[in-house]
Amino acid sequence: MKKREFWARFRTNRLALSGLALVLALFAVALLAPWLAPYDPGFIDVRQVLMPPSAQHLLGTDTLGRDVLSRIIYGARVSLLVGFVAVGIATLIGILVGALAGYYGRWVDQVNMRLVDLMLCFPTLFLILAVIAVLGPSIWNVMAIIGLTGWMGVARLVRAEFLSLKERDFVLAARALGAGDARLIFRHLLPNALGPVMVSATLGVAGAILTESALSFLGLGVQPPTPSWGNILAMGHDNIEIAWWLSLFPGLAILVTVMSYNLLGEGIREAIDPRLKT
Repeated sequence: MKKREFWARFRTNRLALSGLALVLALFAVALLAPWLAPYDPGFIDVRQVLMPPSAQHLLGTDTLGRDVLSRIIYGARVSLLVGFVAVGIATLIGILVGALAGYYGRWVDQVNMRLVDLMLCFPTLFLILAVIAVLGPSIWNVMAIIGLTGWMGVARLVRAEFLSLKERDFVLAARALGAGDARLIFRHLLPNALGPVMVSATLGVAGAILTESALSFLGLGVQPPTPSWGNILAMGHDNIEIAWWLSLFPGLAILVTVMSYNLLGEGIREAIDPRLKT
């Protein structure tokens, strides 16, 4: 599909454009955090403990007197970092496994798909919890583990696309001209199979952000004093009766971010295949 045709379809979807605008706004907030945050997110002021939203602190303060708005703004950096690194790892592994299975078929396909089935048998969240309990909680462990447990869907998508594409005329022509396996996979097949992968990756960012937030909420993700929407929520859970803002505002940040990526992903899906539009 040509880029102009894709964009012509995409821009007619107002929800997708809204999702794109929100994603770009999130990027801007993360990049400009040092200038947008009114306070240092790690600054402790014991005189301002659990202060409600006010002109001085627009979203209130936490149990250590830190500004919640500043911590949410810096938390956007963590969410983007975890989302993109984790999805990048998952996408690379999924493309490799799916491409080999779809291109070579036979025993290679059988081995790779049984590996996918084996990974899908494990409840992902419990597997992540078990691994982090062994390795220890840190942002790098979280990104690696989410990526290493989230590639199976991409592998299936790439395999299906390769099975469909490898018998097309342009592939047969390239093979007749002497193209090797690597050239066929990376120059002819893979570029034509990236549409569904792009959709999956966009939706996967939302899932990775949710998983990181859940792990941080449980104390197994990003560790304080590094600001994360999940650990702000955990603090809000402990003080829900007297500090409602600690739960409301980071929860809204997660909701808006996940919703924006889902809208963007669905918009890309419909633009790639307009038959999906109802």
